[in-house]
Amino acid sequence: MRYIASIETTCPEKKAWQVTHPSYTAMKGFIAVSKPLFHIYLSIYLSIYHSLFNIYLFIYHSFFPYLSIYLSILVYSISIIVYSISIYLSIYLSIYLSIYLSIIVYSISICLSIIVFPISIYLSIYLSIYLSIFFPISIYLSIYLSIYLSI
Repeated sequence: MRYIASIETTCPEKKAWQVTHPSYTAMKGFIAVSKPLFHIYLSIYLSIYHSLFNIYLFIYHSFFPYLSIYLSILVYSISIIVYSISIYLSIYLSIYLSIYLSIIVYSISICLSIIVFPISIYLSIYLSIYLSIFFPISIYLSIYLSIYLSI
């Protein structure tokens, strides 16, 4: 009855038949009964959750040393594998790059020799002609200058 009185005092707009109606009083009885049930269910739920969380913490802290040892061994083995792979790759890449670079240098030298050889032949022919023409002139000039300067 105290719920009905509180509704009447807090909700003056309610009609008298709503407060005294059987369904309304049954609903109020359900609310009055469900409040303690809600607290009981909530306390049961929280106690189950708390116990499960404590079990989780116990398992976590009991297996943490084993887990850390396992993870350290795993990381060590992975590092050894990665280190050996990196050594293998460095050796392979150095050999591959040396072969590749030697092939490139050899091909460049062949290309340059193909290009430079005709140029060198042309230059040698040109210089030989130039020297064959101007060498006697230079001899005559040197003789003339020596005679002229001696007088």
